Amino acid sequence: MRLPIDLEETPGSQIGLSLLVTVEEAATLLRIGRTTANELVMRGALQSVKVGRRRLVVREGLDRFISGLLALPMDD
Repeated sequence: MRLPIDLEETPGSQIGLSLLVTVEEAATLLRIGRTTANELVMRGALQSVKVGRRRLVVREGLDRFISGLLALPMDD
């Protein structure tokens, strides 16, 4: 599944098709707050890696996160 939101078309965007994105960029892609994105990373719900001092979210992990949300039963 591809992300429904692709910032590649956003003028001046450097996200493009990067394999790794910052937590803030991931939050933008998911349309959630930075704090929520950080919590998801710390819980392991969003796959991330540490490169040097930076914590980066794996772009493919965003797809898996969304697929997991879609698999949850819907509340009435």
